[in-house]
Amino acid sequence: MKVVPQRKLRRRRLSEELTAQLRKHIIEHGLKPGDPLLTEQEMVERFGVSRSVVREATKALDFLGIIDAVPRRGMILDQFDFGRVSEYFGFHFALSDFPKEKLLKARAVVETGALYYVMEAMQKNPRVCPRLQTLADAAPDTDRADDRWIEYDIAFHRGLVEATQITPLASFCDLLQAFFHKFRAAMSNFRAGKELHCRIVAALQAGELEKAISLLRDHLKCYQSAEEIIP
Repeated sequence: MKVVPQRKLRRRRLSEELTAQLRKHIIEHGLKPGDPLLTEQEMVERFGVSRSVVREATKALDFLGIIDAVPRRGMILDQFDFGRVSEYFGFHFALSDFPKEKLLKARAVVETGALYYVMEAMQKNPRVCPRLQTLADAAPDTDRADDRWIEYDIAFHRGLVEATQITPLASFCDLLQAFFHKFRAAMSNFRAGKELHCRIVAALQAGELEKAISLLRDHLKCYQSAEEIIP
């Protein structure tokens, strides 16, 4: 078992506390993208931490695209990028041993909740339904749940949620790739996927929200033991 030096643990805790303080500072002062953040020296003096702690905290925020270091201007707030953050969480999902049932529940909550807004988008924009139908029809001709089928399924579900035009929700779809590939071996009855995709689109087009939700839940049952998981 690897032993982490106490000094390193303390610095990590301090950097996390500083990150929380910076978040509070941003909210309280109503800072927006392009606004300057505190300088390194101001952080040291205001929060009573070392420069190494400041650099560790700001490095993490820079990695997430929350701040940006600009020559002669110091650190400024960057335009928040949900896609960049979702890429980070994609690694987290891929490397973490999350129970399958929890990931399935998360998908069920997000995707079934999105269907109302997809249906609303269809009513406002006549191009939404044909776009989803094209994605549904693009299933590969394969007898195995291989990468082609996985990528097809990812594309359909990404398109489904992106149709809501809700950016934070759409960014969730970038996490699906880790989910699909991680549990590919557990998939069953994948050949029914195309039919269910098409039926979901048809139900939304007809304004039958509850039917679309039911079909989506059935679709998630292509994972073994999903019936016990998806309420």
